Amino acid sequence: MDIFFAGTPNSAAEILKSLASNSLFNIKGVITQPDRKGKRGNQRIESPVSLMANSLKIKTYKPQNLAKEQIQNDIDITNADILLVVAYGNLIPNWILKSNIKAINIHYSLLPSYRGASPIQSSLLNNDKKTGVTFMQMSEDLDSGKVIKSFEVPINKNDNKSSLEKKLTKLSILNLEKVIADFYSNKIIPVDQEHEKASYCKKILKEDSIIDFKEGAEKIFAKFRAYNEWPGLCFLHKNKVIKIHGLEVSSTKSPGIPGDIISFRNSGLTIKTADFDIVITHLQFPNKNIITVKDAYNSYRQFFV
Repeated sequence: MDIFFAGTPNSAAEILKSLASNSLFNIKGVITQPDRKGKRGNQRIESPVSLMANSLKIKTYKPQNLAKEQIQNDIDITNADILLVVAYGNLIPNWILKSNIKAINIHYSLLPSYRGASPIQSSLLNNDKKTGVTFMQMSEDLDSGKVIKSFEVPINKNDNKSSLEKKLTKLSILNLEKVIADFYSNKIIPVDQEHEKASYCKKILKEDSIIDFKEGAEKIFAKFRAYNEWPGLCFLHKNKVIKIHGLEVSSTKSPGIPGDIISFRNSGLTIKTADFDIVITHLQFPNKNIITVKDAYNSYRQFFV
């Protein structure tokens, strides 16, 4: 079975690796985001999918977009049996979707919930008990195509964006061969989504990382879980941005104003929120290493007092 693969981040790279190891599939090419500029000089940074494709010696294409006139002379996507898309980051244009190729998207939610760019973070922000992956027949509208197959996974209390994404990637890989093969041979008939139940998730921005202590402790902790990879969670104190790397929710509701520092001990930095206190156990000052609160207590006690 001839396949083109389109994807960009680490999760997509892991799925590409699994796909390449399966003799059922012949990967004709990989499409990913163009290299981005590094912070230093003329350094160019390749996407994880680009790095994986290079290691597998698979031809890789990095178009700015998939406009027909731009890429048709370079690559004929529609000459394959399957186009598999995993977090590519660009819309697949209608001229491809209307061709004979069967276009499949692996989306990290139980559609129609959380259509859009941040389904994993959204499930954590909403303290959902479960999520999953949806193999979807691609359509022109965002994440609204027919469902080929969905698979559920529970969300544990200690899951964060990183751990949950790994679970969902493993779940996708586990079901990859059977779903694609059955869909290609028409053993699976895709079904319409319940569009009236659709929900959408927004793009995560860097400014989302700053805590508003007027929110409740559970909501702040949900953000800590959802933003652990990027943009992280931080708070402002004396005009410095302090990044949080360890956080717990207390059972105590202290008097005072949200944002007040309640106590600073070797065991934690306790701050009041709209309801329960939060306890920070690991933190990071700008351009410094991550440290425990015990080390912060020894070195930065006056800063927080």
